[in-house]
Amino acid sequence: MLGGKTWDEWIAEYSESHEHPVNKLTHKIGIPMIALSAPLFLVAIFVKGFWIVPFVLFVVGWIFQFVGHAFEGKAPEFFKDWRFLLVGVRWWLKKIGR
Repeated sequence: MLGGKTWDEWIAEYSESHEHPVNKLTHKIGIPMIALSAPLFLVAIFVKGFWIVPFVLFVVGWIFQFVGHAFEGKAPEFFKDWRFLLVGVRWWLKKIGR
């Protein structure tokens, strides 16, 4: 799954495309929005009309991501390798000190 790299190596590579302060800020906001939307979509299965909450979190979270990359001037890493979608969450956790 990790392709012979450690989590630290993945995060280091991911960090190279996340150096601009605006990009870092938009990712600190957008990544948790996207991550939170996933379990909320499961809740939405059982709560009629609730789907709008996770949908908005998901879409707005991705808007934050792409705005950040516009400032960075680099494409998102997951365009190169889908596994960077998982690395983004680990990067965020590392940034908040966990």
